[in-house]
Amino acid sequence: MRVSASAPRPRVVILVQNTSLPNDRRVWLEATTLVSAQFEVAGICPKLGGLNRSRERVDGITVHRYRLPFNAAGSLGFVAESLWCFLASTALLLKVALVGGGYDILHICNPPEVYWPLAFISRLCGKRVVFDHHDLSPEMYRAKFGDGGRMVFRALRLFERLTFRAADVVLATNESYRDVATTRGRCAPADVYVVRSGPPVERLRSHPPDPSLRKGKRHLVGYAGEICQQDGVDHLMRALEILRDEHGRDDFHCLVIGGGPHQPAIREYATRIGVADLCTFTGHVSSWTAVEDWCRLLSSLDVGVEPNPLSEWADKSTMNKVLDYMCFGVPVVAYELTENRRSADAAAEYVTPNDERALAAGIAALLDDPARRERMGHFGHERLHRALSWEHSAPHLLAAYSRLADRVPA
Repeated sequence: MRVSASAPRPRVVILVQNTSLPNDRRVWLEATTLVSAQFEVAGICPKLGGLNRSRERVDGITVHRYRLPFNAAGSLGFVAESLWCFLASTALLLKVALVGGGYDILHICNPPEVYWPLAFISRLCGKRVVFDHHDLSPEMYRAKFGDGGRMVFRALRLFERLTFRAADVVLATNESYRDVATTRGRCAPADVYVVRSGPPVERLRSHPPDPSLRKGKRHLVGYAGEICQQDGVDHLMRALEILRDEHGRDDFHCLVIGGGPHQPAIREYATRIGVADLCTFTGHVSSWTAVEDWCRLLSSLDVGVEPNPLSEWADKSTMNKVLDYMCFGVPVVAYELTENRRSADAAAEYVTPNDERALAAGIAALLDDPARRERMGHFGHERLHRALSWEHSAPHLLAAYSRLADRVPA
C-alpha cells in the first residue's frame, strides 16, 4: 500500500512497551517503511536504553516517551510495570488524539497484550487497529516465572484473545505465530500477515574482523541480543565453563553483545562461576542508532550462539540473533527448536535442548572445523539475503495496511 502524495496522509500511532524507539529494530523498520509509503507515524514507548527525551522527531517519526520509574522483578513487578505502562501510554495516546493531530490507525505491539481496551475504544471511534504479535506473552511469562503466578498466566491468555478480537489485521512474526492467531486467536486467515523480523541488508554491511576483540585468543564466540531472564544466557556461561574445564580449551574469548534487564545478573553469575575473564560484556549496542559498532562486532565472530532453552514459547519463536548471525555469515550453534531450524536450516549446528554439555560440544566442533564454518556461514548469508531479510517482509507489512482499507465499512 502506497498512499498518493496528493491524498491526506493516514496517521498511525505505534504503541510498544518492552523497549524504546528507535532501539526496537522491528518496530522501527515498520515505522520507516510506513513513512516511505506516505503514512504519518508516531510512536509511544518508555524511556529506556539512554533514550530519555519525552518527545523527539527521528527519521520523520514523532516519538513520545514516558518515564519508567522502576525495574520490574518477579510476577508482581511484571503486573505493576504493565499497569504503569498502560496508564502512561493511554495518557500519551489521548494527547496525540486531542492536541497532536489525531490518528487513524492504532498499531499495538506486545508483549504484553494490555492495550486491548485502547484497541476497542479506537474501533468504536472509527479507527483501524493492527496487532503486531511479537511474542507469545503467556508462554513467555511461564518461561520466565515457571508455574508460579497462574492467575497472571490466565489473565494474559484472556488479554491475548481480546487483543486478537479487537484487531482488524494481525502481523505474525512467523508461521507458528500465524497458526496461533488463526486457531486460539480465531482470526480469519485473510487478516493475518507474516511479517518477519529479518535485518535490513541494505543498512548492515560486513566489516573486517577486529582482532582486538579476541583478547589474544584464536577464536571469538559471541552472543548478540537483549539479555532477559528467559533468554538462556546462563546456559552459555555454563557452556563456556565446560569448554574450559572439561574440554581443556583456552583458545577462545566470548563477546556478549547486548543489554537488557537480566544483564547485570548474568555478569554477576559469570563472576560467581569463574568465567568472567572469558567474556567481554559490551552493554547495549543498537543495530539502528549504533550501526557501525553493531556491524563491526558481528563481523568479528567465528561462532554465534543461540542458547535459548526449550520451552513452549522458545520453540515457536523466531530469535532475531539467529537472523543477525546469518546476515554477517556467522555459523550458529543452537538448541534444536522448531523455529531455530526453520530460520537457519543448514546455517546452524543443532544440539540437544537444555544440555549445556551438548552446547559446549557444538561450539567446540565448529571452532575446530574452519571449512565447515565457512560453508555454514555462506549458506546462512545467502539464505538471509534471498528470503529472510527485511526487504522481503516490507511488502507483507504494506499488504496488511492495504487490508485495512478493505475492512473500512462502506
